[in-house]
Amino acid sequence: MELVTDRILAAARKVIAVHINYPSRAAQRGRTPEQPSYFLKPSSSLAVGSAQAPSVVERPAGCELLGYEGEIALIIGKPARRVGIEDAWSHVEWVTASNDLGVYDLRYADKGSNLRSKGGDGFTPVGPGLIAADTVDPASLRIRTWHNGELVQDDTTEDLLFPFARLVADLSQLLTLEEGDIILTGTPAGASVARPGDVVEVEVSTTTAGAAASGLTTGRLATRIEEGTTPFADFGARPKTDDLQREEAYGSREAAGLAALAPEAPAPVLSPELKAKLESVCTATLSSQLRKRGLNNVSIDGLTSTRPDKRIVGLARTLRYVPNREDLFKTHGGGFNAQKKAIDSVNEGEILVMEARGEKGTGTIGDILALRAQVRGAAAIITDGGVRDFSAVAAMDMPTYYANPHPAVLGRRHIPWDTDITIACGGTTVQPGDIIVADADGILVIPPALADELADDSIAQEREETFIAEMVQQGHSVDGLYPLNAAWRTRYEEWEAGKAND
Repeated sequence: MELVTDRILAAARKVIAVHINYPSRAAQRGRTPEQPSYFLKPSSSLAVGSAQAPSVVERPAGCELLGYEGEIALIIGKPARRVGIEDAWSHVEWVTASNDLGVYDLRYADKGSNLRSKGGDGFTPVGPGLIAADTVDPASLRIRTWHNGELVQDDTTEDLLFPFARLVADLSQLLTLEEGDIILTGTPAGASVARPGDVVEVEVSTTTAGAAASGLTTGRLATRIEEGTTPFADFGARPKTDDLQREEAYGSREAAGLAALAPEAPAPVLSPELKAKLESVCTATLSSQLRKRGLNNVSIDGLTSTRPDKRIVGLARTLRYVPNREDLFKTHGGGFNAQKKAIDSVNEGEILVMEARGEKGTGTIGDILALRAQVRGAAAIITDGGVRDFSAVAAMDMPTYYANPHPAVLGRRHIPWDTDITIACGGTTVQPGDIIVADADGILVIPPALADELADDSIAQEREETFIAEMVQQGHSVDGLYPLNAAWRTRYEEWEAGKAND
């Protein structure tokens, strides 16, 4: 096995680090970037260590929060300038393990550059072994981190927000990546804080799925933390921290030993009482009440339900597909794309509504992602496109409303583009937070501001229609009865009063 040597470290003119790249880390941070962003670390921060000979790094005197982040490092083998995604991986020569260390106590002073907080001597250990890039599938690597022997990070590169080839291609659009340059590719959830006396180990290995050579490993990159003894000078920024930095360094308030914040009470857009009212009336009644208010274009048309026996009520979440364009599919179709983000963020009782432009020539949802939505508690999925794995999707308890079954995958006709925006589905406009009501008669989109009044009036209308149906059953003509004229309304009010007294 090739090892990281001082010669390799000396060849690194640039060390470039990616901010957020793993879905687990994005979920932990509460933000998912649309594009990758980067910062530079000085080459003087590089060090090499192994389980037998750990590198040593100081937690600077006066600092509390020395954070560690296990990462996969790419070492450039030949210069890259304005390369495409399809060619980018060929410019990577080696893959190794790294630890992106930094002190949160100095983040405030860097204004985003991370120079002082992450640029200290020894703050970028790499190694110990090298894996030849041309022997592995970059989407089939595993990253693990141990803190004092306990496994704290364990993730793979299968669903990165920004696959490695995209990072290389993206960076090369503006700057030349030179032989020996190192790219740190982001850390998964589980990064935390190390104290003096702790040992942090990081290992990169191949997974069995898709690897050209399985079982390859860098070995464990080991770093031992020591307490610094030289205080900061009186000039320049000095360490300081607060509970926000502690929470970010440890990954959560609980891990940092902080009391939980009292949750903000959400606005009762769809209270249990309102939901129950809307579930008690049919869409035909709601539609007539919407029309009385001048709303004629609020139905999602032309779709079929896998569970027509169910009536569903929920708040809309939205996802938009755009027509496939091969170059754009390369950048937006793979990894943790907008479709997966939408599925993985839908909440209990919400309804994911998809705009597929009525294009039926490919599936917009399949069994795995539909199952994920059901497990997360989604009330339904609505798409004006096709459904793959139809028999499995149709067998689920969660209803799916669809245009037709189709076996093809996304890349044939669609690119998943963006989420939680205003979309068009089945001939009407849907906004995030709209109330969706659906049953065997159809699907309605209800503006939240009208929902309470609409529900009450629909309940009143259905009581009238119950009375009318009873009168028709008794043999009365519908003339003057449907709708109620003055005489029949008097009789209805008497009927209603009698029901109330029963």
